[in-house]
Amino acid sequence: MPKTLFILLNHALTDAQKSEAKKRFGIENFVNITNEKWSNIPPELDNLSEFLSEFALSLKSNAKKGDYLLIQGDFGATYALVRFALNLGITPIYATTKRISLEENENGVKIIKKSFIHERFREFREFD
Repeated sequence: MPKTLFILLNHALTDAQKSEAKKRFGIENFVNITNEKWSNIPPELDNLSEFLSEFALSLKSNAKKGDYLLIQGDFGATYALVRFALNLGITPIYATTKRISLEENENGVKIIKKSFIHERFREFREFD
């Protein structure tokens, strides 16, 4: 049965991420459910349930058991939707990266360049 990766990120997937998802998890379909709301979660909200309802509804309506959710963003929103996905039988995952920092001095000015390289996906799991 074809597996789908639902995406909730603040950036586009890299080719390396797409390749790993296909090879490692058997993903055939990529569905981006991200919109401007995901990148702009109001910090003044005490409860995110109503704000996140459209993302939860999208998963509930379109995802099936065995699908995956790639999710990263606001900690509280991520936690809530990870729990929601787990209850639906969807496997939530996140990307890990290698960070490379290069410092240069140009005319007395320190310039720091940072690169982020995709390493692998990791499943969200309960703490034992």
